[in-house]
Amino acid sequence: MAKVGLVTVLFNSNEVLEGFLKSLSVQSFVDYHLYLIDNTPSATTDKILQELLLKYSISNFTHFKNTENVGVARGNNQGIALSRNEGALYTILLNNDIEFEQPHFLEDMVHRADTTQEMMVIPKIYFWDSRKIWMAGGGFLKLRGITFHEGEGEDDGPKYSQDKNFDYAPTCLMLINNKLFDEIGVMDEKYFVYFDDTDFIYRAFLKGYRVLMMHHLHVLHKVSSSTGGSESPFSIYYGNRNRVYFIRKNFKGLAYLKALTFTIATRFLKHVQYNALQKEKMWKGLSDGLKL
Repeated sequence: MAKVGLVTVLFNSNEVLEGFLKSLSVQSFVDYHLYLIDNTPSATTDKILQELLLKYSISNFTHFKNTENVGVARGNNQGIALSRNEGALYTILLNNDIEFEQPHFLEDMVHRADTTQEMMVIPKIYFWDSRKIWMAGGGFLKLRGITFHEGEGEDDGPKYSQDKNFDYAPTCLMLINNKLFDEIGVMDEKYFVYFDDTDFIYRAFLKGYRVLMMHHLHVLHKVSSSTGGSESPFSIYYGNRNRVYFIRKNFKGLAYLKALTFTIATRFLKHVQYNALQKEKMWKGLSDGLKL
């Protein structure tokens, strides 16, 4: 029985797997089992994984192949179920378009969770290319129905050099105490991709839990490497659909009206900026979000 289950969802991930697996290979902490939940399995991926897992001496893994793309939310749930069923104390959800070079990275996260009973622990995350901050904590902008990242686009510095608890953080890499799933449930699979972690953390937030950022732990993130970027038709559709669904599911009264009104009003600004396909995906996403 491994103490930690590492869950990563593969989706056209072949190009980023080497950096990801190399990061795991240098870790001092080895009491983990890696669950590779594959939404786009292929002979090519099998070959790449076979070569890289051997190259980096990673033997404690399970390659779980879905017959279709079931989405990030369900993929994470599949990995969480495997982690919990096999008796792990913690599950770490992590993208595979990331790299972390510190050998003590996992060891420090697990030690902190063990000693302080934190339910959710994250590192500081940088953009892969610029090395500027991508996320150093975050919060909810309830009147807009979205979240924000502390320090996004800024250079690192003293302001972000202390451990701190936050209302929100993405699950790009997050250690979660498996007891939390018993209390608030797992990912809502209706989201498919995007906002599934927002919804999960919001449920934890309502129960009084916060996310601890360990400022000395660093991750490099190749943002949106698998979905084509934030302005791709795929991202536009699911970003808008799921934002509306998140608002409808979680907000009530004036907060609901303000968030939904703000979201729809600002789409008209996007409409002017987008090309024909982007416009189509945006309005279809909003429409579908109202139906979920």
